[in-house]
Amino acid sequence: MTGSAPKSTLSGWVKAPFSGAGLTYDCYEKGSGPGVVLIPEIPGITPAVLGLADHLIDEGFTVVIPSPFGTPGKEETAGYTVGVLARMCVTAEFRAFALKAERPITAYLRAVAAALAARTPGRGVGVIGMCFTGGFALATAVEPSVVAPVMSQPSTPFPVSASRRGDPGMSAQELARIVERTRTDGLCVLGLRFSGDRLAPADRFATLREHLGEAFEVIELDSGPGNAGGFNRSAHSVLTRELRETPGNPALAARARTVAFLREHLHPTKQ
Repeated sequence: MTGSAPKSTLSGWVKAPFSGAGLTYDCYEKGSGPGVVLIPEIPGITPAVLGLADHLIDEGFTVVIPSPFGTPGKEETAGYTVGVLARMCVTAEFRAFALKAERPITAYLRAVAAALAARTPGRGVGVIGMCFTGGFALATAVEPSVVAPVMSQPSTPFPVSASRRGDPGMSAQELARIVERTRTDGLCVLGLRFSGDRLAPADRFATLREHLGEAFEVIELDSGPGNAGGFNRSAHSVLTRELRETPGNPALAARARTVAFLREHLHPTKQ
């Protein structure tokens, strides 16, 4: 691929600590309109994550980015990423390897979502998780105010075994509640991944599809040999690193669908 992923800075963002579920982290807020909680991918709130956030703001949303790891605004490098990842692997809030686990961080994110929903217009809020945090977005949908969860390349628990590759990334109780909401509240879920992404395995999406049925909309971008988007076989970050602002870029189309999904479910009357 040619070009580079859209990037931005912390200019104009309002930082404030937020406490919930026994945890406190800084949150960054900007924009107006219906609310979206954007959970950063590893290693944190990078310029690429901010590029996605500013696009959502331009599309008419209030965006809140919690900062549970990393240094906000710092450019991603291999060393920085490895250092953050090493700390997260042993941090109790994230339970990076646990099977069918309820993760303390998701209770915190539900509190962030509920607080945002209480002061923004719309039917509720959207939550976008990416990479390590991809599954956290779906787990927040236990909270009734979360009406548009988007899970992009969900990688937790780390897929180091067959059981972990097929794990939904949450407890059985959380999944049962989300399944119930798809049937009683009309909850819909958007999932994105690259076809060859081993960090966000197809088995995990198969498990979720089995439980969520037609309520689970999947966008799978081709990253196989000779793919039309020119993606490397290791392509991973659908909405940030791999996206190019060029017509025909499949990741650009995936971002457009993500924005449309949020609009459809957050606006008072679906458009």
